Amino acid sequence: MPAPSKEVLPPWGYALSGAAGAVLANTIVYPLDIAKTKLQVQKKKIAAPDAEKAEASATDDEDHDYYLGTADAVKKIYKKGGITALYTGLPGSLLGVASTNFAYFYWYGVVRSAYQKRYPVISTAMELILGAIAGALAQIFTIPVSVITTRQQTEESPVAFMQTGKDVIKEDGLTGLWRGLKASLVLVVNPAITYGMYQRFRDTIFSDKANLTAYDSFFLGALSKSMATITTQPMIVAKVMTQSKPKPGEKRYDSFVEALMYLSKNEGLPGLFKGIGPQITKGVLVQGLLFMFRDQVELLILLLFRLVRNWRKRTVLLK
Repeated sequence: MPAPSKEVLPPWGYALSGAAGAVLANTIVYPLDIAKTKLQVQKKKIAAPDAEKAEASATDDEDHDYYLGTADAVKKIYKKGGITALYTGLPGSLLGVASTNFAYFYWYGVVRSAYQKRYPVISTAMELILGAIAGALAQIFTIPVSVITTRQQTEESPVAFMQTGKDVIKEDGLTGLWRGLKASLVLVVNPAITYGMYQRFRDTIFSDKANLTAYDSFFLGALSKSMATITTQPMIVAKVMTQSKPKPGEKRYDSFVEALMYLSKNEGLPGLFKGIGPQITKGVLVQGLLFMFRDQVELLILLLFRLVRNWRKRTVLLK
């Protein structure tokens, strides 16, 4: 039985629904974003002599500069700065996710529609390529917001979004706002895998459905994001390390390759995947909620389209 036809939105419609879904999803799980960023930029503790280990173990719970895991990070951040500390940089982050997702879904809609006009059947490999092209275009325009937000999340005390941007430019020049661009361009495989797998899973698992339920969308989003996160986690950690401001006396990494080499040499496999817990948890929740919200917003936009179309028809008939 052929799959029910689905009404197609223009690129801006997909972009608007994607941005709205991303903002709602990221607002809900933002404390996890703070925790995973803190975990990814902290350095592994150097092994101490036995005499110092006993003393260190007694004070670990009071060490607000080192986090033992996601729950520990959330607890210590809250204890140090209250509920507002768990939402440091939220406005800039939401601006970032809204602009990135709007740009991504817009360009994805454009390139996918253009390709599908010539080749109706899109393979899994081509889904990934189209997603990577859209992701690269989105990153070039939106990475400054990501740089500023990462700085805000890793500052010792809260700094306003615009002031943080000025500080970045003062320290590194205008190009500092594009710090980590190379890593970001490599990381376009993450949304490419996520959205490519989402589309592929949707076509195979729910081929008989024209519109998905909120549960279906959440399930597909969570499954596809988990695959993407595990594949790209080392690059995510390296990118955060290049964009964050190092503490006094710590080395600054000028490239993601340098950060990866440091992690491999000094922290091994655990270092390359540090923060994987909150990264996957946040990613699964955000992506699941994003697709759930996005698909519902798409339905709302389609409904508005139909209402406007019917209104125009009535207006023409009345004339």
